[in-house]
Amino acid sequence: MAEIVWTEPAIGDLDAIADYIALDNPNAAAELVRRVFGHVEQLKAHPESGSKPLELKKSRYRQIVQPPCRIFYRYDGKRVLILHVMRSEGLLRKGRLARRERKTP
Repeated sequence: MAEIVWTEPAIGDLDAIADYIALDNPNAAAELVRRVFGHVEQLKAHPESGSKPLELKKSRYRQIVQPPCRIFYRYDGKRVLILHVMRSEGLLRKGRLARRERKTP
């Protein structure tokens, strides 16, 4: 069973998305956060179940999608590091995950 580790930037990403949604619909924002955390929890038992991001096909990073979010992570054999959460319509900027991972203890 893998340990789930949320990085501070990833939590901040999810908070920003939820805050924006909450401007119009606080209940939808709370439900999104619940669904994202629930989907991420499934990685404990199936840490390699995420797909390779189209932008990073030859990398160690994976993603899961919980609309309208893409959740990026890396599995190191013991831990699932949640590195970045973004809106699904956006494209991942090259180097963003590596920079965030370097800041992770």
